[in-house]
Amino acid sequence: MKNRLNLTMLTDFYELTMANGYLEAGLEDNIACFDMFYRRVPDGGGYAIMAGVEQMIDYLKNLKFDDEDIEFLRSKNMFCDKFLDYLRNFEFKCDVWAVPEGTPIFPHEPIVTVLGPVIQAQFVETMILLTINHQSLIATKANRIVRAAKGASVMEFGTRRAHGTEAAIMGARAAYIGGCAGTACAIADRDYGISALGTMAHSWVQMFPSEYEAFKKYAQIYPDNCVLLVDTYNVLKSGVPAAIKVFKEMKPKSMGIRLDSGDITYLTKKARAMLDEAGLQDCKIVVSNSLDEYIIRDVILEGAKIDSFGVGERLITAKSEPVFGGVYKLAALEVDGKLTPKIKISENIEKITNPGFKKVFRLFDKDSGRALADVLTMADEEIPIMDNYEIFDPNAVWKKSRLSNYRVHQLQVQIFDKGKLVYESPSIEEIKEYCKQQVDTLWEETLRFENPQTYYVDLSRKLWNMKQELLEEHSRG
Repeated sequence: MKNRLNLTMLTDFYELTMANGYLEAGLEDNIACFDMFYRRVPDGGGYAIMAGVEQMIDYLKNLKFDDEDIEFLRSKNMFCDKFLDYLRNFEFKCDVWAVPEGTPIFPHEPIVTVLGPVIQAQFVETMILLTINHQSLIATKANRIVRAAKGASVMEFGTRRAHGTEAAIMGARAAYIGGCAGTACAIADRDYGISALGTMAHSWVQMFPSEYEAFKKYAQIYPDNCVLLVDTYNVLKSGVPAAIKVFKEMKPKSMGIRLDSGDITYLTKKARAMLDEAGLQDCKIVVSNSLDEYIIRDVILEGAKIDSFGVGERLITAKSEPVFGGVYKLAALEVDGKLTPKIKISENIEKITNPGFKKVFRLFDKDSGRALADVLTMADEEIPIMDNYEIFDPNAVWKKSRLSNYRVHQLQVQIFDKGKLVYESPSIEEIKEYCKQQVDTLWEETLRFENPQTYYVDLSRKLWNMKQELLEEHSRG
């Protein structure tokens, strides 16, 4: 990104008050382990898409408090001089692991793990959550929309409706990871190489005496890719006929019409018939206007004739459920040189955390390549390759399944080692392709929009037993 801002102070204020408190209490060098995970898939879906790791890396490797930050904190009269000196010489020294971008992720499994001095590991909470929550939300929504389109391309058109500049840019990035073919956001093309696409607004048509003159001038200027907006006045009576006349006269190399209003199914069927009758079978039909996965699915089922979709506000804001809900919780503390598991307990079972320093594995069927289940283990465990490996529902242990003929893949990769970056981020194209490949490993039942089959995130027997011991210990007071 050009003109990068120092985002170190983009944090919840309590991260600073806790950090000062840890220092005052002499705990600053205590080693802590935090996990980021989420509890529920947006829109009642079966999975989410991991995104935002590259921006998390950029934040972590550039953490630095400048003089303006220090003087601001001094003015609050809440922080000791020792703490301000600590911030002035701040150096990030944590280990960080994360699930790679584009990977399907499921509730309650660690998607980011941070291990290091408690002040540092705690302080980065806000930006890790902000970055991963936002992009994972948009990538997940985009992936649903792209799947609904059944092979027709989807363009992200939401820049002007995004919740601010960063949301527009990072939303475009996340939407591309989720499967969109391009974006309306020019700066996303400049900075990330995501193809910027666009046609014209109704104002272009209104600037000319007639639709025909507006279209002809546009075709003269853009003869290689001419897509005309045909719904300024009347789609079937004037817009499409004028477009046909211009296309036959000007013969652009690539041509299309766009509809931004009206009954999509009816108008695209009629427009397709008119274009074909005129010998313009190569002319594409693009539609936009407050689309989402459900509308797209329905118009396709109704037989609409559409080659590509432009999806704006309902994608870039994830309008149907605009919060991802990822959380960042303490999982372990080092005591006498050993990581001791910590658990958060709640009357709401969903909010009880999985304690300890852990690994996350995904098991795939060797024959079909399909994902079978994810398993959380203690950090010192491995998943055995055997013909009769038992997994179970951690919330209903009588629900068991035995697996055979599977391969095992560890999901998290190490990003930082004692603050040193040890991971090379893939290109945006590689992430997008990886996302497509990984979604294809999910069963159709998990991909359903409504009432998807639950994909299980299981605990190893060792981890489950340890969790039960902690629950028992706390219940005894």
